[in-house]
Amino acid sequence: MKTTVAAFTTCPVPWGVLHVAATAAGIVAVGLDEETPTFVDGLARRLHGTVLPAEDGDVPAGWRATLDAATRQIGEFLRGERRGFDVPIDLRVSDWDRLVLTGAARLGYGETASYGDLARFIGRPGAAQAVGGAMGRNPVAILIPCHRVIGANRTLGGYGGSTFADRQAGLAIKRTLLAIEGTTVRD
Repeated sequence: MKTTVAAFTTCPVPWGVLHVAATAAGIVAVGLDEETPTFVDGLARRLHGTVLPAEDGDVPAGWRATLDAATRQIGEFLRGERRGFDVPIDLRVSDWDRLVLTGAARLGYGETASYGDLARFIGRPGAAQAVGGAMGRNPVAILIPCHRVIGANRTLGGYGGSTFADRQAGLAIKRTLLAIEGTTVRD
């Protein structure tokens, strides 16, 4: 029998449903557009264990409290009522991705940076493409604002924080998140 490693819940968002998962250490995943079975199966494989719905009686109360706080704060952000997040994050990524995501997390509300700007900011000039890869692997989109990282020519660039059915759907979500913060970019 596999050990329970995380719990998840859903949250309505303008483009559908958001999936949010927590462990004892904090929020471990935010899925922007996936179907529930895809989100749960992928997270179970990544964490090597069982992922339960938050309503399951075996889910610790602390995990549910973290999920409740995260979904409340995400809802407040999407309504323009919140500019930052204060939920714990369980960031299980490579050292490179941690460096990049930590740099992106320092971008303020409504602030954008190009992939090259972020590469310079973290002390790795010339690594813009690798920064883009790390952004695409961000497991906690919105909480770590990868949507604030844009193309050098002030276009959207990409948005790979999830498994979008098509590129345009992902870019529409990125555009929505930036618009909430009062930022517009070219297509």
